[in-house]
Amino acid sequence: MHFTRAKAGAAVLAKFMELKRVVTVSKDSNFGSFSMTKTTEAKALLRLWVSFKEDKWVTRELVRGLLGKLGFWIENLWSLEIVGLVLRQKLKVEEKSKDLGFQLWRKKRKNINKKLGMEASKKTEQQLIIEEWNGSSSTKLFKTAIITVSPTLEIHRSVNRFNHVWRRILDAFVPEGFQDSVTPDYVPFQVWDSLQGLSTYIRTMLSTQALLSAIGVGEKSATIIGATFQWFLRDLTGMLGGILFTFYQGSNLDSNAKMWRLVADLMNDLGMLMDLLSPLFPSAFIFIVCLGSLSRSFTGVASGATRAALTQHFALQNNAADISAKEGSQETMATMIGMALGMLLARITTENPVAIWFSFLSLTMFHMYANYKAVRCLALDSLNFERSSILLQHFIETGQVLSPKQVSTMEPVLPLWTTLRLSKSAKLLHTDVKLGLRVSSLDHLEMANLLNSARPFYRKAKYLLVERKGIVSVIMHKDSSAADTLKSYIHALVMANLMDEKRSLHLESQSWMDKQYEIFIHKLKSSGWKTERLLSPSIIWKADWYGESLDEKND
Repeated sequence: MHFTRAKAGAAVLAKFMELKRVVTVSKDSNFGSFSMTKTTEAKALLRLWVSFKEDKWVTRELVRGLLGKLGFWIENLWSLEIVGLVLRQKLKVEEKSKDLGFQLWRKKRKNINKKLGMEASKKTEQQLIIEEWNGSSSTKLFKTAIITVSPTLEIHRSVNRFNHVWRRILDAFVPEGFQDSVTPDYVPFQVWDSLQGLSTYIRTMLSTQALLSAIGVGEKSATIIGATFQWFLRDLTGMLGGILFTFYQGSNLDSNAKMWRLVADLMNDLGMLMDLLSPLFPSAFIFIVCLGSLSRSFTGVASGATRAALTQHFALQNNAADISAKEGSQETMATMIGMALGMLLARITTENPVAIWFSFLSLTMFHMYANYKAVRCLALDSLNFERSSILLQHFIETGQVLSPKQVSTMEPVLPLWTTLRLSKSAKLLHTDVKLGLRVSSLDHLEMANLLNSARPFYRKAKYLLVERKGIVSVIMHKDSSAADTLKSYIHALVMANLMDEKRSLHLESQSWMDKQYEIFIHKLKSSGWKTERLLSPSIIWKADWYGESLDEKND
């Protein structure tokens, strides 16, 4: 440690001034090793230092003052050094404490992270698996991916893009939820129906070509007004024929959907045949064309009505609208393909009548076969006259009930086929039953028999049974329900089955109904049949009956 000599001289000079002694210092004196000349006070101090022998008191005071100041400065500097040392030590202690605290926090944090990691590892020991499914309904879902949540996220795709696109395209042609939303006979029926539709549109091009040539398209002698009038008569005949057919057979289409579906396509074939024949008979052109239009009008009514009935049959999830819309898409696709093939065939067979007729007849035969296969694929679960007769006969003989699939192979689809079958095998019971008899059509004897039989057997029933000329007729009550109609028809079938045994028909048939009817209905339901109603034409004749005592009448 050191201090400046100038400050030391100034301190001595101040001390001298306190003793009231003036010191004169020469500017030219030699100050020895003290070469400081910056202040007059330092020079005076040095001068006194040279002449210390002359005045010992001054020297003693000078040394005492100098040592006092020097000790004060040393003490202050020492204190500052101690303070600095203390501060440095304190800082080091604080830094060490901070380092120690940080190390403790880091160690604690590390322990916490370790515990969290152990807990996470325990949780991930049981992997969370998420499956991704695609589809618009629960019955149409298919798995697309499997996501595994573990220390790392893993995604496994289970379906390719092509399969997904194919399903999207398929959605435009099949009902939602296919195949669970439709009956098992939907697919085979639609396949055969599409094939017969394809052949129809191919033949349409041939028949239309022949019809236009018969009208006079391409000939100079043909007039526009003549062709328009002929086309107008053709359409008008078809419209009137559709109205008449609906009036006479509209209520019967629902109960015989399979038969009328086949009849409708056969009538369509007949209408196309008339169009193809029209150029060969110019004198009878209008008559032939109108006959063909009339035939096709039956097709339009019968096909539309039976299609609605079949759509209700196919709909397992109340999705009749969806099935109808998708059937329209299928028909549109078949139409486009058929039109393209028909135009190609018409171009190939142009001015070649033999090729035209051969193609037309070949496609017609295939069309009839495809329609027959389509109708035979249907396994309807509703009860009509034919199916009820088959089921009851089999139940009486074996005590068992056939399934809808078994009955579909046995029931007739055409009245002509029914006639042929009757000549070769046992007659079906439904041919001996008439539902909805007009009471006023009975003669006096038949009316007496009806009144005698009605009192003991049908007092509480909603129907009456009358046997006349081998036919069991049913008279329905005006307040009868759908269940009463079904019961009355089954009762009439039982009576028709007993007519050959020469017994009391009313007594025997009523006894069978009391014992076996409920069992028969229960087995029908168990086999998948709908027993809520009987599909039959509208019953337009009904009656009402009630008892009245003679005493009340005399009063």
